[in-house]
Amino acid sequence: MFSFSKIMSTATPRAQFHQKNLRQPAQHAAVENQLHYERHRPEETTLYRLVQEHIGTFFAQVETETGSGLPDFVKDEFEAFLECGILAQGFLRLRCASCAHEKLVAFSCKRRGFCPSCGGRRMAQTAAHLVDHIIPRAPVRQWVLSLPIPLRYLLAAHPHLLTPVLQVIHRAISTFLIKQAGLKRIDAQTGAITLIQRFGSAANLNIHLHCLVLDGVYRIQNGVPEFHSVRSPTTEQLQRLLSQIIQRIMKALTRNGALIEEEGMSYLAEMETDAALSPLQSAACTYRIALGPRAGQKVLTLKTISTQNTQPQENKKYCVNAHGFSLHAGVRCAMNQRKELEHLCRYITRPAIANERLALNSAGQVVLTLKTPYRDGTTHIVMSPLEFMQRLAALVPRPRLNLIRFHGVLAPNAKLRAEIIPDGMKNKSKPTDENDDVPQSTTSVRISWARLLKRVFDIDIEHCPHCGGTLKIIAAILESGAITKILDHLGLPARAPPRSPAQAFELFEPT
Repeated sequence: MFSFSKIMSTATPRAQFHQKNLRQPAQHAAVENQLHYERHRPEETTLYRLVQEHIGTFFAQVETETGSGLPDFVKDEFEAFLECGILAQGFLRLRCASCAHEKLVAFSCKRRGFCPSCGGRRMAQTAAHLVDHIIPRAPVRQWVLSLPIPLRYLLAAHPHLLTPVLQVIHRAISTFLIKQAGLKRIDAQTGAITLIQRFGSAANLNIHLHCLVLDGVYRIQNGVPEFHSVRSPTTEQLQRLLSQIIQRIMKALTRNGALIEEEGMSYLAEMETDAALSPLQSAACTYRIALGPRAGQKVLTLKTISTQNTQPQENKKYCVNAHGFSLHAGVRCAMNQRKELEHLCRYITRPAIANERLALNSAGQVVLTLKTPYRDGTTHIVMSPLEFMQRLAALVPRPRLNLIRFHGVLAPNAKLRAEIIPDGMKNKSKPTDENDDVPQSTTSVRISWARLLKRVFDIDIEHCPHCGGTLKIIAAILESGAITKILDHLGLPARAPPRSPAQAFELFEPT
């Protein structure tokens, strides 16, 4: 897996120089107008510089204030991020068969926490796979369940509890759809894919569930599964469904020992947590600061005019709230809206941090632009670098935590799955993109990196930007001596950017 970015032909001064000053043969004029891959340069981004300069200080701060170091999987996330996309850590050599032009492609970290490059790659890969090979050609409705803050923290600290919670949610929604179709559970089945999103646009820890549910049910007719669409839910039906989901979730968590019921009230049970990571997660859930001189305070915000009373009423038609829970079912993709469905999948699986929304102000503080302004007018979040590092650590998922779950007829071992999934899974040699005539492997449905760039970003990595010839991988350079020789010859940095040593930090608010 590799780093990639979208580079428009007019996006950088170097690209403009090539267009204005290079004379190319007329037969290759079309090559100028194509979008071509350019190496990702993470060391030039604000996020990389923040981690590079403050990683040592942050690790020391956590250990000093909590008495325990961060878990290894969190430290590994930061360490791997600093190596992602850096040529000095190794790369691939690509050469044009026609003009011998070469490109270098750095390796990526392949992590799931906060790396924008790897998150973007995973987003595009997952969306393409779900639409091409998993989701049947049937209408799909998105059901979004938001949780109260205590449950967000509970599921972050104890992710194994997600399984019983998801079982409750899927059974409630599937039963509702079967009744909407006028059938019984023994006569009909439905399916869903749940994508567990762990963040909000303010880099806060906000575990909520996006369920892509087939908007109807399958019924066996003469030995063949037949799909029956259902009518849209009403507000009253959604309210009853949410109440049922809440009651069942609370019972499931009580059975698993996560909640304690006393005198009609529910409390979080005392469960073992990580001494260093737990306060970071708790603060990230409540928009507060965990460590440092401003510990316990809320992060600074920048606001404009409030938009609380300007929201259109149509947006609230399929949205209900109760006891801190929220259920939204207003987004639906029809059977023939496959591109819209893929766009929805990309939105759900997008990375937690976007480089474009991150900046430093004149005081050296981190300014994070919200994707969409809050209803109270909040447009930006302002934090110190160490406070921002606390947010990044809280966003790292635990190892072996599956963030995509399949239910019903879309479950891996479901009997109907092979009969309802798209033809792309049955005929693996058939191209999945109408503009791509390269057949897939007969043993894997994983879309290649080059085809993914072309499909999602319209970037061509398989052809030379100078002559249009075919680019092929000729070597993987991993040995440090060879890396140094090649990069020195090309005038590129042969050493990874140095990390700043740990610096002194304040434990308490100065008087």
